[in-house]
Amino acid sequence: MVHSKAKVIYTIIVFIALAAFDNIIIGLFPPLFRYIAKDLDVGIAKLGTVSAINILVTALSSLYWGYLSGKHKRKNLIIIGTLIWVVSVFLTAASQNFIQLLLFQILTGVGLGCIASIGFSILTDYIPHHKRGLVLSLWGMAQGLGGILGSLMASLTATGTSWRWPFEIVGFIGLFLIILYFFVEEPPRGQSDPELKKLLKTGKIYSHIIEAKHIPAILLKGSNVWLFLQAFFMNISTGSLIWIPTLFIYKIQQQGYSLATATIASGYLYAIFQLGGMTSAYFGHLGDKLQAKTYKGRAYITSIFVLLTMPLYILMFIIPMNDLYLPNNHHVLSILFSLIKQIFTNPWIASLFILSFFASAAQSANTPNWLALITDVNLPEHRGTAFSVANLSNSLGRTIGNVGVGLLLGIISSHVHEPYSYIVTLSLLQMFFLPSAISYILMAKKNVSDIKAVKATLQKRS
Repeated sequence: MVHSKAKVIYTIIVFIALAAFDNIIIGLFPPLFRYIAKDLDVGIAKLGTVSAINILVTALSSLYWGYLSGKHKRKNLIIIGTLIWVVSVFLTAASQNFIQLLLFQILTGVGLGCIASIGFSILTDYIPHHKRGLVLSLWGMAQGLGGILGSLMASLTATGTSWRWPFEIVGFIGLFLIILYFFVEEPPRGQSDPELKKLLKTGKIYSHIIEAKHIPAILLKGSNVWLFLQAFFMNISTGSLIWIPTLFIYKIQQQGYSLATATIASGYLYAIFQLGGMTSAYFGHLGDKLQAKTYKGRAYITSIFVLLTMPLYILMFIIPMNDLYLPNNHHVLSILFSLIKQIFTNPWIASLFILSFFASAAQSANTPNWLALITDVNLPEHRGTAFSVANLSNSLGRTIGNVGVGLLLGIISSHVHEPYSYIVTLSLLQMFFLPSAISYILMAKKNVSDIKAVKATLQKRS
């Protein structure tokens, strides 16, 4: 029993760590744009397109991975997918021109697609149904931390070495993960659903698998439709946020610092300003509590926090970095200590920190409750596919947000100079938090009927 419990905890830890990697690779790009552009002799806007295509291919490939997860052994699939993205990341680091960079990032996206759909499918079979929000918040936090880690890794290593080195580091970590996969334990499908406990205790298995004819019903299910729309709108706004380090670089350079110093400082600030995301576990727990009282609970509480995210980020973009003091010696630790000190001594930086904390905290309420809802309203064999379709919607929004920054900048920059062009652009894209919050309110009623239908079906099959 102890051995089995340890295996479960080990498996959950491995897959939560895995969740960080698609966001690490996405987070690597923006701080490196200037360095890659100079080395490969391409425009920065083209590199934004590479990042957007990687996100889109990841989402599209996750559809197929998600479908496979409902039919085959998921442990083998995750090893194959990880091998694909690890090799592609190493090839990215060796790119000699724009075409190679684009091709290898497309291949990386094909491999990364397995992370979200298959990792999610395995985790939801391990997590007790009454703790879905809490544990899935760790999955969401890992994704958020992945973006921060990618940005930090790029900012801290590229200035002293090369833009290629961060990709090589990620590749080596991926190789280590493959070794860890051999020791994970794949759970029986449906293990976390209380309606199936009696069936599984008798030694039988939940034998239902997804079939192609199920897909239309998954796509048209009321709760799923609103979850897809919510993810799409929200990620237009959050997809634009990967440009925050670029905004910080311009703001810091506006204070008279070099590009190298600004790049290092922006990476630190981006990481520090995402600390509010650590509250995700609390919001997941809060969602669990409210969902136990009413199946509308998660949707209503999450809509409130999503709506609050919008004005908090806009205010954060607007506040300047006046009176910023940094050592202009490119020394990473001295820059870090100086920034931390100014959170307590510089009212402008303190205000930025407070706003960013509450903005990232409000945003963090979305992920655990969204993940728990898409688990609750779908049958075990449908969850990988439903999540993959939702992840496609998520990534389409993120791609539009990412590309939208470049397109809007082209228009706004003809009237306003940096960093103000970035402030206006990013602020406009935060408006999509509004339809995202409305989607939660409209889905609440559907949640009730869809969750009851899932429970009734599982009870019947048990």
